[in-house]
Amino acid sequence: MSVLDRLRRKAPADDIPALDDAMLRSDRFRLEREHEWKRLEAIVQSMERGRIGKLTDEDLLELPALYRTAASSLAIARETSLDAATLAYLEALVQRAWFQVYGPRSSLAAWLKRFFGGGWSAAVRSLWLDICITLAVMVAGTLVGWLLVARDSEWYFALVPADFQDARVPGAPREALLATLGSKPDAHGLSLFSSFLFSHNAQVAILSFALGFAFGIPSLMLVVQTMATMGAMLWLFHQAGLTTQFVAWLSIHGTTELFALLLAGASGLHIGRSMAFPGTRPVLAAAAESGRRAAQVMAGVVLMLVLAAMLEGYGRQLVGSTSSRFVIGGFMLSFWLAYFFAFRPRGEGDLP
Repeated sequence: MSVLDRLRRKAPADDIPALDDAMLRSDRFRLEREHEWKRLEAIVQSMERGRIGKLTDEDLLELPALYRTAASSLAIARETSLDAATLAYLEALVQRAWFQVYGPRSSLAAWLKRFFGGGWSAAVRSLWLDICITLAVMVAGTLVGWLLVARDSEWYFALVPADFQDARVPGAPREALLATLGSKPDAHGLSLFSSFLFSHNAQVAILSFALGFAFGIPSLMLVVQTMATMGAMLWLFHQAGLTTQFVAWLSIHGTTELFALLLAGASGLHIGRSMAFPGTRPVLAAAAESGRRAAQVMAGVVLMLVLAAMLEGYGRQLVGSTSSRFVIGGFMLSFWLAYFFAFRPRGEGDLP
């Protein structure tokens, strides 16, 4: 029995016509819209039971409109104080429909499965032009650092941060430089070192991505600066005849870290390039679309930096053999190339 029915039994005779009118309006309101509520309920029930494949295209297209109609009906029911049964039914229906229209589509486990199962690699491939440009800039930055220091060794102190210098300075004996490439007998204290490296590398990568809004120019400048430091250090060890040892020392983590920097710079450039050349789209719409794609790439970049920090803080310090370092670095490079450019699950297309 509805609230109006109970009030009608208890009300004085003079109030009965008003209550009858309210009941009539409530019944008319429900009858006029009930068929839409029932259809929405049937669609929602099928989706809740995992039977979305049985729904027609028409059902899926009309789902948002039916949800808005039910939400509007709920607002009217609250304003006009319709009977409690109708109000409770609409509140439950609108809540269930909201989760199907706007709620999360999958669990965290399902999202991670899609992300690692092809979503991340597809997002990276969609940035192929930006990756090629950033890679060329990285090579140019390395050459700039090498040539500047080769011309004037004082440039080394301007390009290489003081934290990275210690014994690695121009004029240092070969033995001193070789000692900086050695391994540690144990991992004591390396976890702190690994955390420091991750923090530093993450700042550089995220800053490269974040600066993309300025048409990608600051992102490329930061990449040039970082790689110029690399070029300066490469020159230093080359002068001491330690090129092979230095490259091996660097490769154990550098193939992952530099790949992450490449993707971060390309992500920032991708956003900046879409803003500079939006095509027929509004600038904000182009930036939003490219930002979603680049953000997916950056989610993976953070994971790569975590792995690079572990390799740098542990693997590089514990593995002293030049050949073993090359094996680890080569394996990581092969893994990333295969994952990003060769791994294409069946039915998984590249992003537009």
